[in-house]
Amino acid sequence: MSAIMNFAIIPMDKGDHIGEYVSKVVDHIKKSGHDYQFTPMGTIVEADTVAEVLKVVEDAYQILDPISDRVYCVVNLDYKKHKSSLIKSKTQSVENRIGEVKK
Repeated sequence: MSAIMNFAIIPMDKGDHIGEYVSKVVDHIKKSGHDYQFTPMGTIVEADTVAEVLKVVEDAYQILDPISDRVYCVVNLDYKKHKSSLIKSKTQSVENRIGEVKK
């Protein structure tokens, strides 16, 4: 089984340049052991359960809470009981049809 989540979380009161803050969250995800893919518009995280990917969001809020008075987050989830490696397989499905895509 596999849960895949795309999410973006940002401190709303830190102006236009938030890389310093977002990098703290991405570093935490990197150290979590979950498969992930960072993109300019969010981060994709894959784990065995929905609870595990939602824990990533909870951890992100805990990281940003001391830094910001207002935190905004958008989340998309997909859960499949009998699949794994969704980040890779979803990308591969498209690439099988049109060739390699830019990453």
